[in-house]
Parts: sequence; C-alpha cells; structure tokens
Amino acid sequence: MRYQQTISQSISCSGVGLHTGQRVTLTMNPAPPDTGVVFIRHHAEGAVSLAAAISNLVPTELCTALSVNGTQIKTVEHVLAALAGLEVDNVYVELDGGEVPAMDGSSSAFVKLIQAAGVVPQNRRRPYLKIMQPIEVREGGRRVIIEPSATPRITCSVEYDHPMIQAQAYVYEWSASAFEREIADARTFAFLNEVEGLWARGLAKGGSLENTIVLSEQGVLNESGLRFQNEFVRHKVLDLIGDLALLGVPFIGHLIADRSGHALHTKLVEKILEQTDSWVLLNTEEDLAVAHKSAPLVHAHAASLQVSPAF
Repeated sequence: MRYQQTISQSISCSGVGLHTGQRVTLTMNPAPPDTGVVFIRHHAEGAVSLAAAISNLVPTELCTALSVNGTQIKTVEHVLAALAGLEVDNVYVELDGGEVPAMDGSSSAFVKLIQAAGVVPQNRRRPYLKIMQPIEVREGGRRVIIEPSATPRITCSVEYDHPMIQAQAYVYEWSASAFEREIADARTFAFLNEVEGLWARGLAKGGSLENTIVLSEQGVLNESGLRFQNEFVRHKVLDLIGDLALLGVPFIGHLIADRSGHALHTKLVEKILEQTDSWVLLNTEEDLAVAHKSAPLVHAHAASLQVSPAF
C-alpha cells in the first residue's frame, strides 16, 4: 500500500508516430491527486482532454487509441505502460499531434523521461483493485484471465510460426525496478511479409528499423539484433501493462495472457469493471475493504478538467 505519485516537473520529447508517420512532441506535466492519466491534444482551435479510461477507448487496429468528441490519440499503450510500470498515478500528457511518438518502439524513452523529471509522492492514498474471483475473456484459442493473488503478477505466453519466436513465455513480478530492468526496453515487432499490407491499410507509416523489430523469413533485419532472446513476449507484457492501465487503478491479481492482443486486453478491462462482485477496492481514503459497487472513479477530476486553449 502506498500514496499516489506524480512527476516533480514538466519534461518533453519528440518523435514520429508509428502509424501516422507524423512528427509529434509529447510533454508530461505534474497533476494533482485523483487526476489519473489525462492526455491533452492541442489543436489550432484549442485543446481537448482525454482521460486514459476504458470509456474513451475507440476500436482500432494494432494499437490502443482513445477518442473524445471526434478527437483521437493513437498508440497510447507504451507511455501508459511506462507510467503504470513506474507507479506514476497522476500526470497530464500533452501532445501536438494525434499519436504518441514511437521513439524506439519500447517504453524505454518514456521511462528515462519520467526518471529525469523525478517521481514524488502525494498526500492521498493509492486505491488498489484486488481480484477476489477469476475473470476471463476468450476468443478462439486466445485468452486472458485475471485470478486472485497476494501480489500483482503477469504470466504471458506467445506463439508464432517463426524460427526466432516459436513459443515463448514470461513471468513478471510487478515492481518499478523490475519494469525498468525486464520490460521497458522490449520493442514492438512486425513481419516483413506483412509490412506492405499494413502500409496499404494506412498503418505503420512511421515504422522503421529504428523503432520496430522487423522479421524476415530467416531472422531479424535490425543490425543491432535483439535486446533479449525473448524480447517478443516481453513486449507483449509491456502492451498488457499499458492496456490494463485503462482500469484507472492498479490491480492486485495474477494476470495470465495466452496469445492475446490489444482487443482482448481491453475487453478484459471492460469485463472487470462490469463484474463488481469479483473484486474489492482497497486502501481508499475511508480505508474501506468492501466490494465497490461501481467502476473506479479515479478520473473524477479529469472529467471536469478545463483545458486552456493552445497558443
């Protein structure tokens, strides 16, 4: 159990969006307790705030995207993973484009950004959603389930018909130091024979060997090779952490994912919030440990946020 945290100062980075191919600047700013993570998309006409909540999820392909009143921000999962992995609860993430910059295709740049800004505690307890009964989502042979556990942990497995991947599994015991050491550097990946098809559908326009592991039939095209022998399953863990951040509150449970993806992850978030009798909310300000009969309201401040027009 701990207090909520934010960053101590504003800090920025710039890069190209993986799917849009457009250059964008991202700035993280401190936020007050109970704000959660709020994206702020700047337009010439002003700005729009988008809370990192499952209610703002919009269906998309190969990434996780949020939308409010027609304003969309794509590929939020890697920065959300960095914030959740380093246990940063409240932050404003400002963007001058419609997609989070890909950087090197992992969460590493965002981790360094957060560490450079500094993480500071706030005077409000951090609630936790503790799983009491298993909750599962399946699609064919793919599944993701969250079960009761004394501590937060993830078991993830992937399987691809490729000599560099085949079957891989990874068990992640949740902590800020473990995220930085084991998960943050794992990059997104793509298969060379699928890249042209992605371009034809308007995806991966900003993809390159600088931000994506590209696999030919024989091996990896990136001259630097892999950062981990099992980098592929580690990146799936990264995506899973980012997608589960849309709960709006950290969980205590064992998350098991088998050949899952963004759509399945976010369906699990929806199902968790629907099945209110399968979890309890701990460490609230009232110190209650009873079933919470409505979805977490950690975005209450974000919902009423008044954003000043962009200059």
